[in-house]
Amino acid sequence: MKRDARRLELSTDSADAAGLFDRAVEHYLKYHIDTMHLVNDALAADPGFVMGHCLKGYLMLAGANPAYRAAIGACLAAAEAGVAVATKREQRHVAALAAWRGGALGDAFAIWRELLDADPTDLLAVRICDTTHFRFGHTQAVLEQADRLAPAWSAELPGYDCFQSVWAFAHEESGDTAGAERAIDSAYARDPQNFFAHHVKAHILEMENRPREGNEWLAAQTGYWPIGNNLVHHLWWHRALMQLDLGERDAVLASYDTNIRNLESPLTKAVPDQFNDLQNATALLWRLELLGLDVGGRWDELADKAEARIGDTAYLLLPPHLMLALAATGRDESAARFLAALREQAEDPSVWAAAAIGDVVVPVCEAALAHRRGQHARVVALLEPRQESMRLLGGSLAQRDLFRQILADSAMRADRRDVVAAMIADESATHAVPPTQRAGYAAAARWLM
Repeated sequence: MKRDARRLELSTDSADAAGLFDRAVEHYLKYHIDTMHLVNDALAADPGFVMGHCLKGYLMLAGANPAYRAAIGACLAAAEAGVAVATKREQRHVAALAAWRGGALGDAFAIWRELLDADPTDLLAVRICDTTHFRFGHTQAVLEQADRLAPAWSAELPGYDCFQSVWAFAHEESGDTAGAERAIDSAYARDPQNFFAHHVKAHILEMENRPREGNEWLAAQTGYWPIGNNLVHHLWWHRALMQLDLGERDAVLASYDTNIRNLESPLTKAVPDQFNDLQNATALLWRLELLGLDVGGRWDELADKAEARIGDTAYLLLPPHLMLALAATGRDESAARFLAALREQAEDPSVWAAAAIGDVVVPVCEAALAHRRGQHARVVALLEPRQESMRLLGGSLAQRDLFRQILADSAMRADRRDVVAAMIADESATHAVPPTQRAGYAAAARWLM
């Protein structure tokens, strides 16, 4: 038996495997590109290392890509092969991996809760449970977990800056941007190559409408980003949103091609349909078109990726983004098949997220298609009553705001002054900067004048 950095037992006799596992977990939370290489090196050092196989399976499930299904099954089988000699904690991880892979996410959440009640400094369990809740819009569960576990953590524990990042993101998404910023500045000071900290800081600056400061802060971090994974593309996306608020539209389009959706970059070539990359790209192209920019043929390759992922609901935020690409390219037959596949899952009681798919994902996808077709009254009918429940798409406030902007645009075009007025009042009450100074809402605010 070895122990991890926080003294939790690991069922391996290999010091190399244990050390590499620790680095892999840390780099997973910090979004470093070498995370899977570290996992594979740990497994090379000990091919029977249960937690190595479990971590690898978790990472691929988190990748939300149907292409990984066979490899995930192999990881689970390898982890289960060693479960008899594993610790209780490790057995729980394997059980959670099996439940998640089998679509029983409720069981997985329950297992992670038991695991963290017993071992609140299990950093892998902290993050894999946290991020999975986040992907299904469980904002309160994310916050409750972060606050529940906080007393077990202290600055002396290895990985404390990683936990600070988890805690800060939970608080930022719940509206406590001041508390989040104090925590994330501390985490960043411990390790400026913690890209999770970069991400949380970007969210805080976005939510507090500090675009000039945010643009400059992110620009100052880019020298660190070559060792980051695809989150780096998302950080460029955050900077692009700030540049839009600053009126730098040409710079945003240039950054799209160079940094956000560069088809020649090694990261993009390695996984050309990485889910967050597709969301970044479609969300930004829609915003640019709304502001009057011609994006040329950039939608086409995204629509190709969308056609290849019909029926994919591993991450509920992705289907509405993919529908934007199908709608933009006029692929009506593919859009119809896409919606049919979603409706089939919504009616399947064995699908854990069936209710959210039927109640939220399908209507938001329909609204994305209707907006492109100019059916603006339909968009309002679909989205206006779902402004709160769109949280169930998962993802962040900044990501889901795209669909509020779609609603605002259609409400103007449908002459629904009541809807626009309510939205602008809400934006005014919840943001320090007037809507007239924010790219996504300026047109709607002016329309009311």
